[in-house]
Order: sequence, then structure tokens, then C-alpha cells
Amino acid sequence: QVQLTESGPGLVKPSQTLSLTCTVSGGSITTSYYYWGWIRQPPGKGLEWMGYIAYDGNTGYSPSLKSRTSISRDTSKNQFSLQLSSAAPEDAAVYYCASTSPISASDSWGRGNQVTVCS
Repeated sequence: QVQLTESGPGLVKPSQTLSLTCTVSGGSITTSYYYWGWIRQPPGKGLEWMGYIAYDGNTGYSPSLKSRTSISRDTSKNQFSLQLSSAAPEDAAVYYCASTSPISASDSWGRGNQVTVCS
């Protein structure tokens, strides 16, 4: 079964780039029809989908975040990453990486990584 683990700094200063990495085990990020995404949940709010990178490297982003969001991957490490530029206090949230496969109807989530935008 696919397992996902988020890693990265838990504290980001305003205007800096928020960077997180998701390490995948139990499956390959290049396996056909798997999609690998980032979702966040600000305190007291619901889940917000940020974007994804597909098995073939294609990406898609939430319109509200597209201008400052980049999702990339390192297939040799079986990892994918999130970069959110110009971090602001409203970006403080628990950030999750997740995967889905429409063909297999299978979803997996990481445990989440809390990021605070300080000062």
C-alpha cells in the first residue's frame, strides 16, 4: 500500500518560499494513472486542494494559488515537492501530500506537516 510522508521546515518567515517534500513508499510516482497532490488545512477551516503532479509529469494548480505554486518531482528518489512562494500568515496550515488513482479508486494521505508563518 502506498505510504506518504511529508517533510520540510515547520516555520517559514513571511515573503519566503514554503517548501515541502513528500516521500513515497509502496508505489512509484510514475505508475500510470496515479496523481500526486498537495492539500492544506488552515486552522479552523476546511481542506484546500492546492495542486497535483501526474504520473506523466503534467501539473495542475488551484486557480487561487497557481501564480505562486510549483509542484515538481524527483523520480529517482520517488519524491514530489511543493514550493509556495511569497508566504504570508494566511498560508499557515497543516499541509498534506496525497495520492489518488481513478482507475483503482485508491487514495492515500500523509500524516500532515504543520507550517507556521512567523512574525
